[in-house]
Order: sequence, then C-alpha cells, then structure tokens
Amino acid sequence: MESAALLSPIIERVRESARSGHALRICGGGTKDFVGGTPQATGRADPLDMRAYVGVVDYEPSELVVTVRAGTPLAELEALLASRGQCLPFEPPRFAVGGAASGTVGGMVACGLSGPARASVGAVRDYVLGIEIINGKGELLRFGGQVMKNVAGYDVSRLMAGSWGTLGVITEVSLKVLPVPVAETTLTFECDQASALARLHAWGGQPLPLNASCWVQDGGRGQLFVRLRGARAAVEAACVSMGGERHDGADVAADWDACRDHRLPWFVDGAAHSEHALWRLSVPQTAPVLALPQGVAAPLIEWQGGLRWVHAPADAGDALQAAAHAAGGHAALFRVGTEPRLESKSPKQDAALLAISRRLKEAFDPAGVFVQPHRMGIGG
Repeated sequence: MESAALLSPIIERVRESARSGHALRICGGGTKDFVGGTPQATGRADPLDMRAYVGVVDYEPSELVVTVRAGTPLAELEALLASRGQCLPFEPPRFAVGGAASGTVGGMVACGLSGPARASVGAVRDYVLGIEIINGKGELLRFGGQVMKNVAGYDVSRLMAGSWGTLGVITEVSLKVLPVPVAETTLTFECDQASALARLHAWGGQPLPLNASCWVQDGGRGQLFVRLRGARAAVEAACVSMGGERHDGADVAADWDACRDHRLPWFVDGAAHSEHALWRLSVPQTAPVLALPQGVAAPLIEWQGGLRWVHAPADAGDALQAAAHAAGGHAALFRVGTEPRLESKSPKQDAALLAISRRLKEAFDPAGVFVQPHRMGIGG
C-alpha cells in the first residue's frame, strides 16, 4: 500500500504529460547534472523529483541481493552494505553537490557510470538483476527479478542502465552485490605514458588480481597506480611478481575515492581553467598513446588503458573525436569549464545502433515525455 500511494501521483503526472505533450526531466540528487555540458534540448521540461521515493525493499546478505527504491541515497545503500561486509564492486561515482554526496540509487543506474574498478569487475548494468519503471504511457512495468538467470527475451532491466532517464522513470531496482575483498594493496611505478600502457597490456594477459589502475602526470613526472584485490595469497604473489612500491592503509583508499569522484588534483587543477572542458575518451585497452591536439596535456588514464580523461578547450572537440576514432573508440564531452556555454560533443553512433535507439524510444516513450538527450552515449 505504501508503494502504491507514493507512486500514484508520479504515474498520474506522467500520464498528464503524455496527454498534454509537456516534457518531464527525471531528477534525483542532481550530482550528475553537469555531465554532457549545458542542457540544451530539455526546453521547458519540468523536473520530476524522485527523492521522496526511498527505502530498502528487501536485502538478503546471504543471497548477495538488495532491492531498493530509486530515490534512496546512494550513500545510505553503501553504508548498509558495508555494515554487512559487502559493496557495489563497480564503484559508482559519488559526485558531490554543495560539498555533500547526495546521489540516488535511481540516478546511479540511469547514468550508468562506473568507477576505477569497472574494467575488472564490470559496469553498473552487469549488476542490475531486476527493475521497475514507469514508461512514457504512465504504465508501471517490472522486468527481471532477483537472480542472475531470470530473463527470457530482451534484458530490459540492463537496458535502463545508462539510458539517462529517456525511456522511463526508474522506481525500484534489484542489484547484485559482492563481499568486500579479503586483501587489497596498491603498487606504484614511476614511468611515462607509453611504459605505463605497456605494463598494463602485459599484466592484462596474466592471472593477476588487478582491480584498478590510474596513470597520471604531475609536474612532468608520470606515475602509475595499480590496485590489487582478492585472496590474500594472490595479492601477495602479485606484489612479488609485479614489483613497484607497495602502499597499504587508509591513505591509499582515500586516493582511490578521490579518483572515483574526480577530486584528485589533476581533475581539480584542470577544472580551474575556464576555457577548458573535461573530455572522456573511451578506447580499446590496447590502444597506444593517442595523438592529442597540440597544446593539450597528457591524459589521466584509467581502466587498464580503456579510459582517457583529457582537459582541452572547446574547439579541440573535433580533434579529440578524431584521435579516439583512429584508435577504435570515441570521445564525449563530460564536464564543461567555468564558461557558461559549451556545445556537447556526443559520441557518433552507427546508423544501425541509432535506428535501434529510436525504436526503443518510440516503444517506451511514444509521446516524448522524458528528455535528457545531451547525455546519451555517456556511460560505462
């Protein structure tokens, strides 16, 4: 009864929007409103705030499954899991608004963004078991369930991860969680970008408990950070075979959290330049050093080489897209500088994928109630 009473006004508002043709913009804590640049296609869309729809519906630690309402603060869910020695292994970013982490579980799934461990453990969508949504017709629909093998036909639950609220209102989600790893250690290596990529490529072909990596250049000095997680014996053996300088303890954990939430000096210092934007280049892990435009500094590299963050002016967008495309990937605007306007550079989709996206939009939201188009193509 409680869920029905809370959902009833949301359903009615969606139905009224479909009848009137007035668009809605689904929102939660607003922690990712900056992603993709200044919203330009939302027009007069009204916000549909989901933060009142909160609560843990079901949690079975022994089954490694939790079901949560979309407006539940992400911080509360992570605290609950931590109290039982469990976690969201894909490390969703917790970008702060006004100094406080206020993101929601629904926003976490809708944006589909993952943190440093994404390359080794998978993305948000890989942990979505089931989902409940309100589509653009105002229908309450459920997909999936609370176990891994529960899908016959299209896996709509995972389709919602990274959809940025364009297909429906996420109201409830069931997630697979995992135990906190028994052992964790970070190794550091002083090396240039090419050497760092070569090391990561070599390690990628070995049975090592490699969980996350980050290469960054500070003051002309390059440093590679590699986080190992897993069984204690495997981590210890990897430390011996890989070498480097070993770091344990809370200080290293704080550094990885800062990487996850873009609070490292590299991100902060780059954002201080008003003419610069933060670009996200997604490329194959085996891609070499990219030919970046002249004057653009070396990137910060994550995901064992698969994610390259670049600070660059707005007019460098085409060159960055070309560099990423040449390596088999794509570039997208992630965060604008302090200048008030900057056009979004969304990844170019191939015609077949674009056609599929349009048909999905027509099926879930035929009246075009939900808008967030400036962010599509940014996720993972």
